[in-house]
Amino acid sequence: MRFLPLTEPDRKAMLATVGVASVESLYADVPNGALLKAPIADLSNHMPEMEVERFIGAMAAKNIGTNSAPSFLGAGAYRHHIPAAVDHLIQRGEFLTSYTPYQPEVAQGTLQYLFEFQTQVALLTGMDVANASMYDGATATTEAVAMANRITRRKKAVISGGLHPHYREVVETHGRHTGFETVSAPLDALGREDLAKHLGPDVSCVLVQNPSFFGHIHDFSKLADAVHAAGALLIVAVTEVVSLGLITPPGEMGADIVVAEGQSIGNPLGFGGPYVGLFAVRDKFVRQMPGRVTGQTVDVDGRRGWVLTLSTREQHIRREKATSNICTNSGLCALAFTIHMTLLGEAGLNQLATLNHAVASNLADRLAAIPGVKLLNESFFNEFTLELPKPAIGVVEALAKKRILGGVPVARLVKDAQAEKLLLVAATELTTEAEMAALEAGLKEVLK
Repeated sequence: MRFLPLTEPDRKAMLATVGVASVESLYADVPNGALLKAPIADLSNHMPEMEVERFIGAMAAKNIGTNSAPSFLGAGAYRHHIPAAVDHLIQRGEFLTSYTPYQPEVAQGTLQYLFEFQTQVALLTGMDVANASMYDGATATTEAVAMANRITRRKKAVISGGLHPHYREVVETHGRHTGFETVSAPLDALGREDLAKHLGPDVSCVLVQNPSFFGHIHDFSKLADAVHAAGALLIVAVTEVVSLGLITPPGEMGADIVVAEGQSIGNPLGFGGPYVGLFAVRDKFVRQMPGRVTGQTVDVDGRRGWVLTLSTREQHIRREKATSNICTNSGLCALAFTIHMTLLGEAGLNQLATLNHAVASNLADRLAAIPGVKLLNESFFNEFTLELPKPAIGVVEALAKKRILGGVPVARLVKDAQAEKLLLVAATELTTEAEMAALEAGLKEVLK
């Protein structure tokens, strides 16, 4: 988007409208000590557009990005190939300018792709019904806990030590301000926690992640039985949705609510967003589900059409009856997800997931063979945890100087003594043999 500056007459007209003599008058309430006394040094007052492009481009070139260097970053946001058709289709005017179906009867195209999106999410997660998306995985997780509290009429959530730290923080923050209690299990880098021991008559739900933050793959069937016997609900979060192309869906393990981050399908890393939250539930709980549900119907002439079957948010119903104050879904990101998933199909998703696991397994074997490096996972999908002989933050910084993004140090996300030497490493279908060789050689050198 080009910057179109105001002219001097424009500024005078605006100042006259608001009733002040100068732009400086707008800052009258700012303490004098907080105001700059002179322009910031080394900034030119003006520069031709071509020079600005060169200047900004040179600054950007100093960054190490996931497309300009070998990248093994993960921890909830993953680098995957996005077919060119996805961007081409979502940028069509009828999609790009459609914000949200406030008037469903005239937004049939939007409602139809949301219906397809919901179907895909329900099939992926093994659940009965999915909504039209949430903001992202973390907010979807928080909404799931709030939903469990409403269903069970209890106010305590047990949180796995294998849940993504950002997701845990969002849930805990929401709990502090809306009046429910959270019990967070200790860090579970080895994937061996016993959450059933935390169950009690006041527990509304148990919140787990699969694969876990540390990459461990679990079968939660037995935990689901224990949770249900205690009158609580099992919530399963998934941060790498591609894994559902290969591992058992949470619904088949007995999950009551499944939430996920859908970024890996159709959506780029994008410096952290925007992303798309997935939310699916058992049919019996659908009326307590946040967000919106698109349904299929027929009109008076018998023609197929689409409607908002459920919309339990405060913009549509009385605020005290709303299940959520989230005001919209991530519509364009959900469309990107739907297009990419449609292009893949069931067989394509399975093939993509298989390729991810094969590449990650190859990399894990190579890195675990380096003296002093220990692989903590007995099973994983495309991300695993290494225990290093040195603090992981220093190792990653040393690798960055070699223009290798070597992974995510757990200590950057978790303030825990046992996290200091732990490193999360992710590999996807985009990880090449040359990139794996570069990380292997770089890690050997850094750990000497």
